[in-house]
This record gives sequence, C-alpha cells and structure tokens, in this order.
Amino acid sequence: MTTSMQIRAGAPAQDRTARTPCSLALVSAPNESQVRAALQHVRPPGGGIVELHAAGQGGHRAALLFGEGAEPVVAIGPATATARPIAFMLPGLGDHYLDMGAELYRTQPTFRAEIDRCAELLKPELGLDLRDLIYPTKAQHESTPNVSSKGAVDLRRMLGRDDRAPSAHETRLNRTSIAQPALFVVEYAVAKLLEAWGLRPNAMIGYSLGEYVAACLGGVLSLEASLTLVARRAQLIETLPPGAMLAVNLPEEQVLPLLGRHLSLSAVTGPELTVVAGAPEEIGELERALAGRAVTVRRVQTSHAFHSAMMRPIADRVTALAKTYAPRAPAIPYVSNVTGRFITEAEVLDPAYWAAHLCSPVRFREGLHTLAERPERVFLEVGPGQSLSSIVLLDPGIGARPDRLIVASMRHAYDPQSDTVALFKAVSRLWVENAALDAAALPAQPLADHASDAETHGTTPSTPTAEAELETRTERDLAAIWSQLLPGHKIGPTTSFFELGGNSLTATRLINRIQRSFRVSFPLRRIYEAGTLRAMAAAIEATKSGRSVSAPSGQSGQSGRLATQSTAAPQEAIPTVALANGLVVRHQNLAETQHFYDDIFAHRSYVKHGIRIPDGACVFDVGANIGLFTLFAHREAKDVRVFSFEPAPRMFEILSKNIAEQGIRATALNVGVSNVEGEASFTFYPRSTGMSSFHADEAEEKHNLKTIISNQKKAGVAEVSEVAGFEEELLDVRFQSTVFTAKLRRLSDVIREQRVERIDLIKIDVQKCELEVIEGIDDEHWPMIRQVVLEAHDADGRVEVLRSRLAQHGFKVTVQQDELYAGTNIHNLYAVRDGL
Repeated sequence: MTTSMQIRAGAPAQDRTARTPCSLALVSAPNESQVRAALQHVRPPGGGIVELHAAGQGGHRAALLFGEGAEPVVAIGPATATARPIAFMLPGLGDHYLDMGAELYRTQPTFRAEIDRCAELLKPELGLDLRDLIYPTKAQHESTPNVSSKGAVDLRRMLGRDDRAPSAHETRLNRTSIAQPALFVVEYAVAKLLEAWGLRPNAMIGYSLGEYVAACLGGVLSLEASLTLVARRAQLIETLPPGAMLAVNLPEEQVLPLLGRHLSLSAVTGPELTVVAGAPEEIGELERALAGRAVTVRRVQTSHAFHSAMMRPIADRVTALAKTYAPRAPAIPYVSNVTGRFITEAEVLDPAYWAAHLCSPVRFREGLHTLAERPERVFLEVGPGQSLSSIVLLDPGIGARPDRLIVASMRHAYDPQSDTVALFKAVSRLWVENAALDAAALPAQPLADHASDAETHGTTPSTPTAEAELETRTERDLAAIWSQLLPGHKIGPTTSFFELGGNSLTATRLINRIQRSFRVSFPLRRIYEAGTLRAMAAAIEATKSGRSVSAPSGQSGQSGRLATQSTAAPQEAIPTVALANGLVVRHQNLAETQHFYDDIFAHRSYVKHGIRIPDGACVFDVGANIGLFTLFAHREAKDVRVFSFEPAPRMFEILSKNIAEQGIRATALNVGVSNVEGEASFTFYPRSTGMSSFHADEAEEKHNLKTIISNQKKAGVAEVSEVAGFEEELLDVRFQSTVFTAKLRRLSDVIREQRVERIDLIKIDVQKCELEVIEGIDDEHWPMIRQVVLEAHDADGRVEVLRSRLAQHGFKVTVQQDELYAGTNIHNLYAVRDGL
C-alpha cells in the first residue's frame, strides 16, 4: 500500500544584502513516520528549524525553515483536525521604521506590486514617491536601522534611551502626513501577500490607523478611496497644535478621575494599561503626579494627541471628506475601535463615524475580547513590529489560554533577523497549527511526492506516532488524562510528567483522575517515582492486580530524599518557559516560577513599595534562585550591573544559563551569604526551591506552605481545591530534600574584591539567614547602600531587630505582609535611605 504526501517549498529568498538564502518547506502526510522520512529528502546540509505537529484526523504536518545554519529542532504536539479561523490585527503608528519590509519588497513580487501600486496612487496626494521615503536606501542598501552591523540589537534605542538625533530620513518618515499613509501601504501589502498565499482572515481588528486598513481589506472602501482618505486626514492632523500621549499602568476606572478638563482617555489596551492624550504641558503634569504615586508611566513617541479632544477642530472636515465616498457593508467583519464590537452596517454608512473614530478612545481591549469569543481563533499581526501580539499575550483573559495562537508576521525594528525569516516563521507556525492556510497557493514548487518506505516495504516505522507508541489501554487512557492536565503536548511512553510542566499541585489533580478512572488507590509519591507515562501506567496496572512495584533505579531506600531532581541534570534536561512579558527562561519548578514572575514582573511588588532601580545601577541579588529578579533589574533600567548569589548547585546552573542566554551584565556567585567566611550545610528542596535554607526547619516550612495553600483556597484558586485530602502527602513530597555543603561569603568581602563603590539596591531572600547577611556588611560600607529589600522570618522578634538596624543606618523602613502569607511568619521589609 502506498500513501502519498505533499511537500512544498517556498522559493529561496536571497539578495545581495541577505546573510544566507532562506527557504520554507511545508510537509503533510497521513502519519509522522512519513513526515520524518520526507524531511530527510528536503533538509539541506547544515540543518534548519523544524516544527512538527500531529494533526489528528487531518494527518500530520511539518514546516522546515532552512538557510540559517541552525541545527534542527523538532517540536511535536497535537493540532486540530479542522482549519482554525484567522483574525488579522493591523497596528497603528509607533512601530514603523525605515526600510520596513525592504527585503520583502526585493524578493516577493506580490508585496512589491502592491507597494508600487499604492505609491503611484498616492503621488498626486503627497507630491512625492512614497517609496523614496520608506526605502530611502533601496538603491544602495545600508544596515538596517536600530540593528548593528554585526546583527546585535541596539538596546539603547529599543528601550527608548538613545539620545542621538534622528536621521534626516527618519525625520521625514515620522511626519504624520507621511507616516500614516506609509504604514497603511506596508500593512496593506503584507495583507495582500498573505492572502495570495491563502491566509484569508474571517475577522479583523485595527489599532487606530489600522482600522482604515481593515475597512479597505473588508471592501468598505476601495483602495483608491482609502488612500485618499488616509492621506488627507493625516494632512489635516498635521495642521493641529502639537500634542503628547502617556501610557499609564492603571485601569480605565482609575485613570478617568485624573483627566480633568483638558486631558482625554486615548486608548484602553489592557486590564491595567491605558493611554492618555492632551497638550504637552498637561501631560507633563500628569506624568509627574503619577510618578510621585509610584505609578509606572511611559511617554508615547508621537507628534499629536491622537484620539483626544485635540482632534475635534478637524472632525467636521473629516466627516465632509468621508461624505465624498460610497462605502459598502464589510465583506469581512472587523471590530470597531469606537465600540469594541463588530462594526455595523449603519456605522459603516455614516460619514460621521470616521470623525467619532478620530476623537474617541481606541477600545482595543474590548475589541480583542470580542474576537476571543471564538476560542479557536488565531491572532495574526499584519504589519511592522509585534506590539499588538504582546498586548494579546499579556491580557490574562486571552493570552493565558494554552491553546491560544498569537503570531506576528513582521519583525520589529530591533530584530536582527531578516524580513523573510520572520514571515516564513509565521507561516510555519500557522501551517503546523492548522490555521486556515492554502499551502498550494504558496510561491512553491512540489519537491517530491514520496511513498513511505515503511509502507512500501512492510517495515515498522522508525518513529511511530504517539498513539502507535502506546502499547496498552492503560497507557492510552492515562495519556488522555495527562492531555487534559497538560494540554498542547504530544505524549509518548517516555514522556515525563514533570518535564511537561507538571508540579505537585497538578500531581494531586492527576491522582484524583487516576483514582476515578482506574479505581485504584494511588499514592502521591508514586507519581514522582514513576515519572514517565509508561512507568506510571505499569504502576497503575500493578496496583490493580495487587502486585508490588519497586521504585525506579536510584530512588529506592531514600526516605525523604529525592535523587532525580536534586542532583544537577545535564543541560538539555533544564526545561524552559515563555513568560507573559516575552522572556523565555530556564526553570526548576513551573508553578514556583510563575509565582515569582507574578510578584516581580506582573504585580511589580518592589516598585509599588517605593523601590527604584536607576540607570547605571549596581544591584546585589542575594538568594537569586533562577535569576528572575536579576532579569527584572536589567529590564527596569539600562547599564545595570548585578551580583547574583545562589548557593544551590542546581539553581546556580539555571541562574548562570539564564544570565548567559539573556546576554545581561551580571556576575553569578555560587555561594551563600553570611556574617562569616566558611562553609555550612544547606538543605535543598527541589520542589520548593524558594524554601531551601541553611537553617532548615521542616515543621516550620510545612506550616508556612500549608498556610499559603489555605490562603490560596480562600482566594478561590481553582487548582488548589483539588488538593483536599492530599495535603500531608503533598507536603511530604514537596519537602523531599538533599543536603550539601556550601561556601559562605560576607558581603563586605565581596564588595572589596569587586571594587564596588555604590550599591543602589540589595535584595535579600535567604530563608531565615537575613540577619546574618546584614551582619556581614561592615560599617564602612553602609553609606554606599541606597536601598534594601528583604524577606524576613519573624522568629524571636527578628523583623523588629532588622527594622531597627536598618533605621540606625539611615533608612526609612516599611514592613508589609502579603495576603498570601497571612498566618505565616514571613514579612517583607522595604528600606529606602532618607533623601531618596
């Protein structure tokens, strides 16, 4: 029996400025073995980037992107059997840059034809050739703006801290009368290129100017009318007085009372992110007032106060202009910025709508939630940058879904990869996730129409599908349970529950399901002992038959000790996780990492209590764990230098990798910090790393964790409710430990060795060693320390002792206990030197 498959490859994109050619091959076949066999035919020397997903009843798919010299990386997981609908997200001003899409203009005929068509149509309106402004170096290409000649990202510019003057080309492109039509043209050309490849949206949402692109793509206005309306509207805006805009990290209801008579709410993009617009002096006053309240704000790079009352003087002229066109009902539904709902035919036909759109806030968050009412919908950003994708990812009601697919089609200004690679990566993700894509429409040639060697010759496939790998009914049923708890992964016999992101809480949920499905009593420790799917299924079958099950090799007779995760694992065994802010970090425990991330990045606990990290700061991170606070310091300011202290070898390994892979300026020290030099025993809890300690007290640790779980229950954390009945067993597992000897250093000795002259912040999280850390700082070094934040365990009045000592050294100290820790002895102290 012979089974056919389809392999299509995108034509290589190569020109004199590209580093290497780039090609894309899309593969589909009935089973995985055929897909893998096909990939061997198309994979070039040097490898490539491979994404491979199972598509259920729809067969199997893979996307092979090659030409970058990377070794193949195979990602396997289930995809849907039916095509997923796509929503185009079309950005507004802010992420545009010189040469946006320049490589696409040189290598993709459809994109170039649309750019050329629009530029010719705009010549009478602009009095110039827009191509000369978007691609000023197209005749003799220069280095991509914002990226060094070596391909390194210009972080100063990315963070908005570059004080160099914009070039003459940038100044011209940034004029409102040029930037708005330029952005419209590029987004329209990218959308038409994607549509030519079969990527047709069933819904759209634009941000500000992006709604004009949506209206054009949806057939409301012709391309000619849209270009004229956008160009003349931009020219009208340019006649208005200058304005300013401020992004504010507060929800809408808290911002509205601050606006007064002269400021306007300009946009609502997230649950705690709004934009305010108005006159520059008024925005400046609000910025200073919010900074005094420790509210995070950021100036938006703009020339005018878009979507504010400052637009009203031209509103009637925009309405009059819109009256000259004959709009039609949208052929593709799109979401209105004004209402946050799908635009109605009445709104489309009303010329005054565009005036309302000009002056009203952009209800982008409500619009995203409108699109998210279809959970299977894919969000595809169509235009330069990735701001809209980030907004979706950070919205807990949308981006937090494990099956949510959010894809950006173009690179941002600071991304050194080529335009073609960015676009092909997007197409790859859409293909393997079964988004609505017509592979036959791609600019590709069929490379092969292979028959599987396995089926032709009757041999067993070397890499069977997940279902074929599972040998017993128990394995298949257990895999289904795992899929419910850990969605989005392919599960095979050697898959590890914990490497997929399982933790002690999900393990207790797993036990509940095992007991209901298999009608066996299955202890929590067995989940950890078994580990892999096949071992766990064997343990279930043995329990059902009454047979004894020996612990896996290396784990028997350890009585409270954990071998598999307490010892240092090889590099590839350290899992990674993508955090909501885009950071991809290595970690030890997914739930713990998410808790630390929420506290440091999402809730910004340090900043809310008055802690500031200035540019050029020196920070000591004592008790660094995997380094999230170290990474936070580098994101909070530029040119930061961090000294990160972590005694546990496993955590130090992860910390070091995170520092190296993020490319930050930090020195990691594999030591504990105390008031003496020497050595001490350190108790490490691999499943509760944050509670590891030089002063281990299992009873106290268990009490604190038990109290935290109880507080989570009271707060309505759904997952925790399933722990009922397993609390004691859960605690036993969480506090399995290993003990090793760690080196101890005094902070003052490190300060002298490293020749540190100023410390802007010391963060101390050391589980009952906080007083020893403080005592290891000599009197001569206290004046150089500006801020201290520490977690303290209030044993024998420890918090008051620490507060008093910090006050004696000239700090104003605030003591606070998080609601999560109510009932424990854990408190936080925030100490800021008087005068800061």
